[in-house]
Amino acid sequence: MGHVNTQITLKNIRDIFKAEEGIIKEPEIRKATINVMVDTGATMLVINEQLFKQLGLGVTGEREISLANDATEICKLTEALEINWENRSITMPALVVKNASEFLLGVLPLEGMDLMVDTVNQRLVGAHGDHPVYRAKKMV
Repeated sequence: MGHVNTQITLKNIRDIFKAEEGIIKEPEIRKATINVMVDTGATMLVINEQLFKQLGLGVTGEREISLANDATEICKLTEALEINWENRSITMPALVVKNASEFLLGVLPLEGMDLMVDTVNQRLVGAHGDHPVYRAKKMV
């Protein structure tokens, strides 16, 4: 199987709540649209230190991870952020790998957005069609 890459948008969840409460305006929500490699060998979303700072994320803990070269590294675990792909989204933390040269989209966000890898066409597709099986309902 070759590499599958896609584009996602990440948003600071605290900023989203502040915008909903009228504390900040919607254009002030810190967000970034990035290219990621879909990695079914990775568990979570992996970002680097620069993107972590750009999004203004907080840290909830640390995790020891194994890298592709079998080295281990202690990484920051971020507070939740919103991950968006096309018409799907999920809110979950990310791992910050200090000098990561690529961003990785792992299996937890993929499954949470009801996505799978189409290995024949090397792209992401809905596991159950074009629309997610469930959608979060905006609370009023």
